[in-house]
Amino acid sequence: MKVAVAKYAIQAPADFDAFAARIEALLREARDAGARLAVLPEYLALELAATFPPAVQGDLHASLAAIQALRAPWLALFSRLAREFDLYVVAGSFLLDVGGGRYRNRSDWFAPDGSHRFQDKLALTAFEKDAGVIEPGDALKVFGIDGHRAGIAVCYDIEFPLPVRAQVEAGARLIVSPSCTDTEAGATRVRVGCMARALEGRCFVAQSVTAGVAEWSAALDVNTGEAALYAPMDRDLPADGFLARTAGGEVWAIAELDFDALEASRAHAQVANDRDWPAQLRPAFAAARLDADRDPPAGDAPAAGPQPVGTQSVNGG
Repeated sequence: MKVAVAKYAIQAPADFDAFAARIEALLREARDAGARLAVLPEYLALELAATFPPAVQGDLHASLAAIQALRAPWLALFSRLAREFDLYVVAGSFLLDVGGGRYRNRSDWFAPDGSHRFQDKLALTAFEKDAGVIEPGDALKVFGIDGHRAGIAVCYDIEFPLPVRAQVEAGARLIVSPSCTDTEAGATRVRVGCMARALEGRCFVAQSVTAGVAEWSAALDVNTGEAALYAPMDRDLPADGFLARTAGGEVWAIAELDFDALEASRAHAQVANDRDWPAQLRPAFAAARLDADRDPPAGDAPAAGPQPVGTQSVNGG
C-alpha cells in the first residue's frame, strides 16, 4: 500500500473554492503517484480563516467561530475527493465546535466508499490549553483500510506511548500523525515520538506537517518540520527508521508499506520491543527505590518535580 504524507505550505486562500481547488490538485498528485492513503496536516482548516476579514484572521477565538460555517462544505469536499480518486484521505484536522463554546481538534478520516470517521486529539499542548476553549477527546479508535487497521495520533498524541500501544493492540499496523509545530524543538519532539512509536509497536508511522510562514494567522504563523514515513529500525528495514521524507520544497513524501513483510520480520527481528512490552509492566517495576546505604545529604537531594527549561512551543507537539 502506498501512503503519501504532505508537507503543506500554509497560504491565504481567497475563498473556500480556492482552497478546494488547491486540495483537489494536491490529492490528484498523490493519487497519480499511486497513493492509496493521503495524509494532510493538523490545523489544516485554520487556513480557511484567511477567507474572513483581517480582524478574524488575527484572533484565534474569532477564527474558530468563523470557520464553523465551512464545516459542511469541508465534509462534502473531502468525501467527494475520496470517492472520485478512490483514495483514503486523512484531512488534517478541523477544530470543531462541540457545544458550550468548546472545540475539539478533530482529524477526519474519509474512505473511498464515502464513509467518514474521526479521531479527536487526546492530549492538549500548552497553546491549546491557554486558548481556554479547546478540550481533549474522550475516545481512542482504529479504522479499517484494505484489510489492515490504522489509527490516528494527532501531533502531541504521538509523544505518548500508551494510547498508541492500545491502537497497536487493537490491530493497527499504521499510525497516522497529522502535525503542526512552530519551532525546531517541537518538530524534533514529534519526529522522535513517531520513531519511538514505530520501534516499540513494530508498526509504520505516517507524519504530515504544515510549512512556511503565514503572518496573517493567529495559529499558523510559523511552521516547521518535514513530512515522513517511518518503520521500525530492524533487519530488512531502514536503519535510520525513514522510509521516505520531504526535503526543501517537496510537497509529498511517498512510500510503499509492505504489511506482510512487516509481520514476517518478527521471525528474525534483532529486537522485539512489541512482544517484550509486557515485561516492563511487572509489579517490581512499578516504583523505583533509592539503592544506597544512607540518604544523600540534603544539598544533593533531587528537586521535588520537573524543572522548567527554556521555552515551550506555541503550536502542537
